[in-house]
Amino acid sequence: MQYKVLLLHLNMTDSKDHLQAITEIRSMMERSSRCISLSGLSGVFAGIFALIGAYLAYLKLFSFGESYRLLEGESFADVIVYLVLDAAFVLVASLTVGTLLTIRNSKRKGLKIWDNSAKRLVINLAIPLLAGGVFCMVLLYHSIVGLVAPATLIFYGLALVNASKYTFDDIRYLGLCEIVLGLAGSLFIGYGLLFWAIGFGVLHIVYGTVMYFKYERK
Repeated sequence: MQYKVLLLHLNMTDSKDHLQAITEIRSMMERSSRCISLSGLSGVFAGIFALIGAYLAYLKLFSFGESYRLLEGESFADVIVYLVLDAAFVLVASLTVGTLLTIRNSKRKGLKIWDNSAKRLVINLAIPLLAGGVFCMVLLYHSIVGLVAPATLIFYGLALVNASKYTFDDIRYLGLCEIVLGLAGSLFIGYGLLFWAIGFGVLHIVYGTVMYFKYERK
């Protein structure tokens, strides 16, 4: 009787181990497929769009000197609206090109575009990004413009680190670099736009290029 109970226990244990192994294999396969479908070129384009946006912001903020000044006839609100639209252009252009390149990459390799790993990736990206967006709006509400650029870098970096377990591990290092740049930019308020251009522009171009040659180009 005791032998039968022991045998039954061993069988149940083996079944649990097999189920756990199958679950882990499935998770690895989903993660692998999502990694392959991402496009490194999307990072390059995002960096280019960010540099264009940073240049447009520079023209608006520093046209008449080396410090922030309002253009003649413009209010503080007008400048803020311009900067928000500028940032929206960078975001929409980057997301559009990134989505199109990822879809093309997925179809070319016969992979699913939207799976469980993709859902988790989006959710883990969205939480820090939404929190950062609200925080930046609060900064603008209190006219603390100098901390907006560093805050975007910090929250974006946190989002990348948070989502890195559902995609390339390399994204974690990009996220850490963004956080460091954001913290440094918060110490040098007058150079926030420069740190923003480096973080969203230069780092994205370097990261996207490395990812393209490392994972896509054969």
